[in-house]
Amino acid sequence: MIKKIEGIVISTVDYKESSKIINVFTKEDGIIGVVARGAKKIRSKISSGTDVLSYGTFHINTKNTNSLGNLVEVDIIDNFKLIRKDIIKLNYSIYLLELSSQVYRHDNDKDIYNLLISALIKINNNFNPRIITNIIELKLLEFLGIKPAIDYCVSCGKSNDIVTISSYKGGYLCKNCALGEKILNIKTIKLIRMFYYVDLAKITKLDISDNIIEEIGMFIDEYYDRYSGLYLKSKKLLNEFIKLK
Repeated sequence: MIKKIEGIVISTVDYKESSKIINVFTKEDGIIGVVARGAKKIRSKISSGTDVLSYGTFHINTKNTNSLGNLVEVDIIDNFKLIRKDIIKLNYSIYLLELSSQVYRHDNDKDIYNLLISALIKINNNFNPRIITNIIELKLLEFLGIKPAIDYCVSCGKSNDIVTISSYKGGYLCKNCALGEKILNIKTIKLIRMFYYVDLAKITKLDISDNIIEEIGMFIDEYYDRYSGLYLKSKKLLNEFIKLK
């Protein structure tokens, strides 16, 4: 039986001399492993669809239900060529693949897949990869069950006079409850909330100053480190790459 399923390759493992096992994050079946026989051969017809970031419809022979399916064909939807040509975009995208797959393993919600694909399309369309990544990071906190308080002060519950956001206290703080926390730019505070609620597909422009981007990124990194329990190799590599820029 040949099953057709939309998905994106998130990782690969060499299998025997000329084949691969590809791990595909799919729209309907979550994360699955598929044997791509002969994919490492130069003239392989399936080779181009078995690289990390290959996004398409995978034709999988599922005849033997006791083992991994065999890849028959891939109809490419998008190979994200612009991402592959830009080392910065590529590093952010690889991180998003790992982050999204780890969050999916925590909460098998199909919206995680949709968010990932939407983010990669935006990055491939030349939107700032750091901002797009920050938007996804904030949205994924809901699936991890650790969304910060971004609608009201985490200490008193009031929604007015918000002056900062604290990773330690778990969200917004008003002027009466901020006790020694660093006061952030009001744009940073507003954008963190906007990033969480924004529809990625509707974003047409991202014009944000570097210092605001830095403040947003610092809060997100601190929040993930404190609450998520995720330790991703791709994040470590991304941070090392950013330092070298």
